[in-house]
Formats: sequence, C-alpha cells, structure tokens
Amino acid sequence: QVEEGAVSLWNWAVVKHTRAVLSEEQKAKLRFVACRLISLCEGRDAPEGTIRRQILMSMKTGKGWIEVGKADLADGFLENAMSNIERLYAKLRSGSDGEAEIHKHRADVEKNLFKVLSYQAESVLAQEDFQRAVGCVQRCKDILMKLPKETCYLSILCYNFGVETYESKRYEESSFWLSQSYDIGKMDMKYSIGKEMQAKVLRLLATTYYEWNCSLYLDKALKAINLANQVNLHPAGFFLKVKILLKSGASDEDLNAALAESLHFEMSLDFCLNTAKLLLEYGRESVGLDFLKSVPERFESSPNLGKITLLHIEFLLQNKRELLAKQKIEEVIIGHYTGKQLLPEVLNRLHIILWDRAAKHYEEKSYSEALHWYNYSVSFYTPGQIDQNLAKLQRNMASCYFHLKQVDKAKEAVKEAERCDPNSIFTKFSVYKIAVMENDTDKAVAAVIEMGKLAEESSQHEDNLGVDKNTGTNLLSLAAQIALENDQQIVAIKALEYLSEHLQDCQQLFAALKCLVRLMLSKVMAEKEEKRDEDINSILTYLNLAHKRLAESFTEEKFTGDMRTLEAHWFRKFAWNLAVQFKDSPEKMREFFILSFKLSQFCPSDKAVLIAQKTCLLMAAAVDLEMGRQQETPSEQMELFSQALQHLQTCKEIWKVLKLTGDFAKDPTDTLLLLYEFEARSKLNDPTLHNFMESVWEQPQIETKTLEIIASLAMESPARYPVLCKKALKSALNLHRKQPVLDAVKFSKCLHSLINISLPTGLTEVDTCVLQEVWDYFEEALSVVSSTNAYPEMEILWLMTRAWNTGIFQYTVGKYKEAEQWCGLGMRFLNHLGSLKKSYE
Repeated sequence: QVEEGAVSLWNWAVVKHTRAVLSEEQKAKLRFVACRLISLCEGRDAPEGTIRRQILMSMKTGKGWIEVGKADLADGFLENAMSNIERLYAKLRSGSDGEAEIHKHRADVEKNLFKVLSYQAESVLAQEDFQRAVGCVQRCKDILMKLPKETCYLSILCYNFGVETYESKRYEESSFWLSQSYDIGKMDMKYSIGKEMQAKVLRLLATTYYEWNCSLYLDKALKAINLANQVNLHPAGFFLKVKILLKSGASDEDLNAALAESLHFEMSLDFCLNTAKLLLEYGRESVGLDFLKSVPERFESSPNLGKITLLHIEFLLQNKRELLAKQKIEEVIIGHYTGKQLLPEVLNRLHIILWDRAAKHYEEKSYSEALHWYNYSVSFYTPGQIDQNLAKLQRNMASCYFHLKQVDKAKEAVKEAERCDPNSIFTKFSVYKIAVMENDTDKAVAAVIEMGKLAEESSQHEDNLGVDKNTGTNLLSLAAQIALENDQQIVAIKALEYLSEHLQDCQQLFAALKCLVRLMLSKVMAEKEEKRDEDINSILTYLNLAHKRLAESFTEEKFTGDMRTLEAHWFRKFAWNLAVQFKDSPEKMREFFILSFKLSQFCPSDKAVLIAQKTCLLMAAAVDLEMGRQQETPSEQMELFSQALQHLQTCKEIWKVLKLTGDFAKDPTDTLLLLYEFEARSKLNDPTLHNFMESVWEQPQIETKTLEIIASLAMESPARYPVLCKKALKSALNLHRKQPVLDAVKFSKCLHSLINISLPTGLTEVDTCVLQEVWDYFEEALSVVSSTNAYPEMEILWLMTRAWNTGIFQYTVGKYKEAEQWCGLGMRFLNHLGSLKKSYE
C-alpha cells in the first residue's frame, strides 16, 4: 500500500506539473516524498523492475533539486541511484548466461550510470567542488567510448560549466571546462556538437583568457580565437580577435590582416562602426581611419550611411582636428540641402556634438568660436521652424552675444527664442539680461515677476521633465547677482524676494535674506520719511520669514545647530539695530524688538542673550504702554495694555534666570517691571491689582520716586485708584521723613499730592476724620517750613491758600469753630512767605 501510494503521488505530481499547476520546487518536494516512501519499501531481494524504478525516481529527484538551486539535497538521492545501479548490475550478471548477455546488461546499466555521473557533476559544481566535478566528468568521458551518442550532451554540459564559472569570474576553472567541451565535442564527428557550437566554445575560451590575464595568456587567447574563426567565421569572433590584438599592442600589419577577414562575411553597419570605434579608442588612428573609409563602399545604398560621417567627425574632434571636422560638417550641411539628409536620430546626435563643442569654447571664454559651432546647428533648421531645441540654441547664442557686448544681435536671438518657446523660464531670463544691459528697470522687474511665476509653477509640478526643480531658484539667484553687479537695486530686491519664496536650502535662503534686508534698508534710508512705511514693512516680512525658516530648520540634517545659532544671532542683532534706528516710529520699533526677541530664542541662553531678550521685551512693553496712553479707542487701548502685560510676564521669567548669573544691584529692571506692570494692570482695571500691590508695600528698598510714580499712575486715566494713590504717597512721605537731610522741595511736592488726593477740591461735604488727617499734614508742613528756608515759596502760598479756602468752606456750611481753626492755620503760613507776604497780608 505504501509503495502504491508513493507511485500514485509521483504520477500525480507529473500530471499536475505538466498542466502548470505545480512549480518546479513543489514538484521536487513531492518527488522527494514519493522517493522516500519507495525507499521504505525496499526488500533484501527486490525484483529488477522495483530496482529500475528506484533508480529512475532517485535520478529524477536529484535532478529536480539541482534545477531549483538546492544541489546539496540532490547528493543523497544520486548516491542512492548509484548504489541501486550497482545492485541492478549484480542482479543482472548473476542471472546471465555467457559473455554476450553480460555485455548487453553492462551497456544497459552504463546508460544510467552516465546520467547519474553527469547529474553528480552538476551538483558538486553548484557546490563549488571543482575536483569532484572533474572526477565525475572524467568517468563520463571513460564511458563515452561505449555511448558515442552522448558526446554532444557531455560537450554542452562542460560548456555550461564553463559559462557558469566564467560568470563567477573563476577563470581558471572556466578555461578547463571550455577546453573539455571543445575536446569532447570533436571526439566523434558523427555525434559532434557542430561547427557553430565549437566556434562559440572557442570564442568564450578566448574571452576567458583575455579577461583572466591577457598579457599572460595572450598566445592562448589568440590561438583559441584563430581556431574559432577557422572552424566558423563569425562577426563576434572577428571583433574579439581585433580586441585581443589591440590589447596585445599588435602591429598595424597584423591588425590590417585581421580586418581583411571581415571581407569574407556579411557585417552590419553598426558592427563596422563599433570596430572602427574600438580601433580609434586604442589610438590606432591610421588603421581606424583606413577601415572607416572602406566602410561606405560596402553600404552605399544604406540610409544609415550618415553614421559613418558622424563617427568620422567625432574622431576628428577627439583628436583636436577641428579644421578637418569643420570641413566634414560643412559637407553634411551642403548635403542636407541637396537631398542627402541625415536620419533624424543621426542628426540629433550631430546637434549634440555641435552643442558640446560650442559649450567647450564657451567655458574657455572663446565666445566667437562658440557662436561658430552654434551656427552650424542653426543651419539644419528651416526658417520659421518652431522647436524648443531651437529656442535653447538661440538662448545659448544670445549668451555669447552678451559676453561680446553685441546687444542688438543678442536681442534678435532672444526674440527668436521667444517665438519658439515663449513660456520658458530660460527665455524670460534672457529677456531679463537684455533689460538689465539696457538699464530698463521696468522691463527687468517684469521679467523677474514672470520668472517667479514660472518657478512657482515648476515647483508645484515636480514631474515636469522640462525644468529641474532647482532651475527656478538658480536663475533667480543669478538674476539677483546680475542686478547687483549692474547697480540695479530695485531689480535685485525683486529677484531676491522671489528667490526667498522658493529656496529650500536653508543656507542659501538665509544668505538671500541677509542680502535682501541690507538692500532694502539702504533703499529706506535714501527715501523720504513719508515713503518709508511700505519698505519697512517689507523688512519686517523678510525677518519674519527668517524666523519661520529657523523654526523649520530643525528637520534639516544638513543644517546643523551651530549654523542655526550663527544665523539667529545675525538676524536678531539686525532686528535690534533697526529697532534703535527707527526710534521715531514707536510701532515699528516695537515690532523690531519683538522680532529680535523671537529670533534670539534660537540662540543659546547665555548671559548676553538673556540681557538682550530682557531689554527687547521691556522696550516692547514700554512702547505698548505709550501707544495705549495715546490711543483714544477703548478697545484698542485695552489690547495694547494686555499686550504689554504679556511681554512683561515673559520678561519677568527671563529676569529671574538672568539674576542668577551675576550681580545686578544697580540694574533698574526690577523698578521698570514694577512700574510697567502696575500701569498695565491698573489701566486694564485688573481685579488682582490690590493683591499685586501687597508685595510692593512689603519691599524694604523701594524708592520714593517709584512710589510717587505709582501714585501718579494710579490716577492716570483710564485708571482711578485713589486708595492706592494715597497709600503710595503716604509711603513716599514716610521715606522722605527718614532721610538724614530732608529734601524740602521733594517733600513739598509729595505732601502737595497727598493733600490733593485726601482733600479734593469742590467737595460739598468732608468727613471729620478726613479733615483731621489733612490737618495733620498741614501741621507737618508748617513744622518743616519753620525749620528750613528751602521750602518753595509757591508751595507755602498753596498751603496757605488751601487752608484758608477750607476754612471759608467750613464757614459757609455753618461750622464757625472749624472755620476759625482752618483760617487761623492759613494765617500761620502767611508769616513764612517772602516777597509775596505783603500782597496777602
């Protein structure tokens, strides 16, 4: 049952593979299983049919593994086939009668033995076991005398081994197998591989010697190729012989003799041209040209005859024979107009040669000579023809005319380019160059705008094969450079603006922006003030773009952290300088300070950067507050104060860090932050203002000036905080009292403000407690006045008048006693008046 199942599986695999249901590897696996099952059914004395079946299955299974590239799995099956062949021979011999029958059985067995040995040779060679493969083939050769029909098979097997080892560059092994193939192939002429195959083997053998070591095995390579050509002359053999002779440095006579062989068989034109190229590449000019001259005779009626002329021109140019090459080209031009036109592909190749030669002269700054070669190319176009290549040709000619200062001819060439390809960015660039040369600013700017639009279109269509994605930026960069070289500032600015919009490379972009901001600044400084706004806004736009691209640069590997820091420093300093420069325009100054701060965030936070950041934010907040004071619209006023508060919050955080880096005892930043924040919060009617001020009152080293400013701000519209104002003035007055030497002038002003806020004018009713408090301030003032002559007389007069008027007010409401007291207080100040005393007595 197992044996039947194995046979059924085998047959099923054969059928399915025939119907292309199974792959080669799947078939090999099924055969593997079937073969293993059959081996399990082996008996000690298996019948002849069973042994033959096992031999067949083992051979085919082994061959199947070789064909799917798993030669190591084949070995066991092939060895099993070999042992079964021996079993079969022994069985047949034991049952034979006489030598004739034994001889018959031996011949039968040797057929299988030959196949197994050839399969083993394939297997071990695939495993790179050269010696074992040689042994197997040698045994096959020994059997070949009895199986002459297998001569062709064994010869081709050795040829295949030669190909395989040649492709693996195992040249020594390859030469052995190819020699074996040739020798075996001629062992029996009746069953030979044929002359064509023999020549093919010999050509590969010659090639192997050539590539292995031509100088060492030159004689062997020549012997092999000569023999190949004797057996069967073939163009490939002819070409290889020429190649070997050239490599060996053969004489011209030997080469001519080899070339003469080509007369004995048909060669294609391309083959002849390749032979000529080979000769010319090896510097065999005389032989090559003679051979090239002989070729047209053989292909007089061929439409490809122009290829010969083309090769001749190329050769002359390579050997620096331009004059002869020009003569040949002029002959071709004459032929073009007399019915001997080149094929389109040949003409295209000629155009390429002409353009390359022109480009070479252009690079050498031989512009007249470059034009000469371009004119050759123009000669092949008909008048009025529209072709993009003709447009490119005209643009190239225009470039030569530019350098030769022949503007009129350049304009003609560009006009022709516009006719052929009006929407090309290169054509617009040529138009631009003419405009710059003619100092036509409007036309140059218009051309730059067109170039910018085309660059935008090309960047949006990356699959555009006509224009490289960097072409637009490269041309705009060149346009800016040309404008700068010609002192056309406005044109350069426009080109740089478009360039900065399209540049992807960060380094190039920042270089363009640096140039742009400096150019625009010089333009601004030359303008009248009323015309500056638009250009200053442009500078702000450029700096904002720099900030945007610095933020995006973190994803670019080529743009390092050091590069980013360097660029950020440059732009932040530039923005800072502009802020200082435009101090007469508060709004612009604030914008530049804010930008300088933003740009500085890409710099390492060292002490210098932190100081700059702190200053930028303080200045921005100061400008916001100043603009808020002048703003009449409440909503815009609130927006400005809110903006100032945001700047101050950020500034406070930076200031905290900065104070850790050194001694800032004399720095006024704390005071400025306090005053700015108080003003912003008070004018925003911030509900947290009183809480904020609690920490201020507790500060031990707060100055009187600061307190007086707080008092003033507390009552500055739209703020109105009389309680905070009064408290600040009281604290200030207290500090004045504590001074070793009282400053009577400052004291008088502070007291004046305190009395004013405590006892406003125009009140119809005043609380007794308030009157008492104010009375004490007057008494204190009188005390100071009595003790110093420095108290300002106008302040004394004000105190006297205020006290007297308060008394009069008390009189009018029927409080006669209080009226007498306040009037009397006023009279006491009268005695301290100087020149004004008589006027008031």
